[in-house]
Amino acid sequence: MFRLQSSPKAQEIQTHDNIRTIVHGMQAANEAIDVYGEHRHDSDVVRSLPATCTIIHREASKKMDCCIPAPTNPSREISARASSDAPPAKRPGAHNEEMACLGGEFLMGTRSKERNRRDGEDPVRKVTISPFAIAPAAVTNRQFAEFVEATGHVTDAERFGWSFVFREFVSPEIASTVDQAAARAAWWWKVEGAWWREPEGAGSSIDDRMEHPVVHVSWRDASAYASWRGGRLPTEAEWEFAARGGLEQALFPWGDELRPDGKHMCNIWQGNFPNVNTMEDGYAGTAPARSFPPNDYGLYNVSGNVWEWCSDWFSRRHHVAGPRVDPAGPSSGHSKVAKGGSYLCHKSYCNRYRPAARTASTPDSSTGHMGFRLAMDAPPPQSQGSPVQEDTPTIPAASRSL
Repeated sequence: MFRLQSSPKAQEIQTHDNIRTIVHGMQAANEAIDVYGEHRHDSDVVRSLPATCTIIHREASKKMDCCIPAPTNPSREISARASSDAPPAKRPGAHNEEMACLGGEFLMGTRSKERNRRDGEDPVRKVTISPFAIAPAAVTNRQFAEFVEATGHVTDAERFGWSFVFREFVSPEIASTVDQAAARAAWWWKVEGAWWREPEGAGSSIDDRMEHPVVHVSWRDASAYASWRGGRLPTEAEWEFAARGGLEQALFPWGDELRPDGKHMCNIWQGNFPNVNTMEDGYAGTAPARSFPPNDYGLYNVSGNVWEWCSDWFSRRHHVAGPRVDPAGPSSGHSKVAKGGSYLCHKSYCNRYRPAARTASTPDSSTGHMGFRLAMDAPPPQSQGSPVQEDTPTIPAASRSL
């Protein structure tokens, strides 16, 4: 969780390239520099912040993942609750889009040396998944626009008036107005007016990104869309089952090599994070939802591109002795699980572009690298891996409430 650090004295940090940064409070300054201390100590992470930028400081008592900043404060939470929409009406129809109907047993988690133990990636356990259907790709801007047009849904980013944007995507004009960034992930800037239609702030557009995943959507926004579609968000176990594509304990959805035969298989960061992205995979930000080769179950971009919300509450330990048949996480919590990694992932600081990897953020959080895909309950007779149409009557609306 992030909160605004209040301190009577601002601290000045001088980075190696002489760009001045102001943060409030020495502890916030230390955390802004010491990003993932076990991986790197690089003051470059706070370069190019506006000179009067306040660090949005993470509570030190709970060292959560900084892949997804989660800004919360009481006034925002109360405002969001007060303005919550009624559940949207169900969508009258559906796109003629195939979904993969899956189910069975698999080994969830990992014991790979690449794992992040503090995230709760282990232990490896045999899990049984009942038949379910999952979309081959993340929900796109085009699909989300149809939802908003039909329901009038207002996203959390719109209610709050801002969202987190990666600093390199912020125009000079907007950068001059930025006054807050996220501690432990100071490349995330609080940009007023950033939302799914204007992902880099006022004046930006998705006109040339209609088939890219929608971003700046919170867990609550994603759940509202899924409900409208007569579906739901996948559980973490379902998501990982689908992402693995039938490969047992492989590091990636396609095998154990990041770039087999030198070929880029996903949209992640290349170069020196967070300062230089060489874009060897062809993208700086999001890629189209159906880019790169799909896995053996026909799912696209389950590594990198955008993080994807799951239905589960996050816990580092619940699954250790938890259910082994259709696990759905603890009954309550503070943050929701996200899987898959994003275009900002890099091994030097965040190697979470693996099926077993996991992170979490609060249900009202939104950023420029958060998306989701649709899941549905499916009847047992469907064979594993066979496609079913979303508008097929035998796939009912979700029976598990979100």
